[in-house]
This record gives sequence, structure tokens and C-alpha cells, in this order.
Amino acid sequence: MTAELTRPRSWLRTFRPCSSATARLVCFPHSGGSAAFYRSWATALPSDVELVAVQYPGRLDRIREPLVDDMPTMVEAIVGELRSVPRGGLALFGHSMGASVAWEVAHRVAADALFVSGRPAPRHHRRGRRHLGSDDALWGHVRALGGSQDSLLDNAVVREVALPPLRADYRLIETHTPTLGPPLAAPIIALSGDADPEAELREVADWRGCTTGPFRLRTFSGGHFYLVPRFDEVTAAVTEELAAAGLITRRRPPR
Repeated sequence: MTAELTRPRSWLRTFRPCSSATARLVCFPHSGGSAAFYRSWATALPSDVELVAVQYPGRLDRIREPLVDDMPTMVEAIVGELRSVPRGGLALFGHSMGASVAWEVAHRVAADALFVSGRPAPRHHRRGRRHLGSDDALWGHVRALGGSQDSLLDNAVVREVALPPLRADYRLIETHTPTLGPPLAAPIIALSGDADPEAELREVADWRGCTTGPFRLRTFSGGHFYLVPRFDEVTAAVTEELAAAGLITRRRPPR
């Protein structure tokens, strides 16, 4: 299942190429995030899973590229690359904004499973204005959500580099009108922290209506970035769900 996914300007990063993989898990980062957020997943998932993550423009190795701040442009580019890689079992995982991007992509590629994390169902999508606010206000909101060490958030250089892509991502998600149908046939697995201020559990549970296939809601202790401290639990849950969808046979990561 290996493919050259790391050429310059590619949207995809393969953290563990695997020629014998039976499934490819494509992960979509949150607002302001990068593909590197999922790097550690490569050694936590079974060896028959090839882990790929989306790299949005304007950060890390794509820092010199223009930012993308509208959903249609982003989705079209990602779908174009996904259609060019070898076909096999395909699962999508998105956290926060990434869940919305993954949902839109899932309507355009034949995904075999969709994981949506930290995101209300599309019918509960609320447009926002944080992308129009001051740098201090936007940065303060990110700090309140957690997920990054205070030492990084207090670093002036980090803030200067991170704010432009963060604001572009917020504009993308806050001005986006989500696809409301038709429902997918693939299983949807919704994951959420039980104390997430951005995603009430009843709204996350409404992802149930977005598929005609199986649905499962899995909750974890924590806030919006519950998947950082609950890393082992989350990757174990993803492994279980990939097996339940028939995409892999192994239920434990390689030792």
C-alpha cells in the first residue's frame, strides 16, 4: 500500500509506510494544527495500518505556501491526492476542525469508516466571528482549550508563527456551511471528551443521523484535547473500531 506521499507541496504525510497494510488511516488536524500531531500514533496502531496525516499549507514544511481559508479549496485538494494513491481499506479520522474536513472529504471518496472527534454533528454547526477578533483574543481562546504547553503558548516566536494559520483555519471553519446529506453508508465513530466546552455530548451523538451504517459514540474523560492525555485509550479505541469495520485483523499494536 506504499505510495510517494511526501513530495513537495503534497497534502499528505505518511508516518509509517507499510507495503502489507490492509488499511490506510488518514488523519486531519485541528485548527492551527499540523500533521505532526498524529506522528506518535504510528507506533501505537497495529502494523497492518498505514498512518497518513494531512498537512495543511502555511505550517512546518509548507510554511512558505499560501494559507487556505475556505473549505471547498481545501477539500478539493485533499480529495485530488487521495484519489491518486493506491486503493485499499480507507478510514478517515478528524479532530475538531479536522472532523469537519474529514466529513466533507468522506462525501467525495469511498471511505470505509469515518472517525469524528471533538465536533458536534453538522446540523449543529455554528458560524463564528473569532477569526475577526484580536490576536490576544484568539490566542486566549486557544490557551483556554488546552492541548499545548503554556511554555509554548508564552513563547513570542511561536505565537508569531502560529497565529496566521490559526486565524485562517478559524475563518475556514467559522464561515463554512457543512454538507447535511445524504448520509454516508460507512460506519461513523464519534469520539468526545466528557467535559469538552466545544462539543456537547448530545450534539456529538447526533452524528448517528449522518450514516445509514453502524454508529458508535465513545466518550473519554477530559476536555477538548482529551486525546492528548488519553492517548493510549484513544488509539486502542481506534484499533478496535478498525477491526470492527473489517479493515484490520490485529487488535494490538506491534511490540
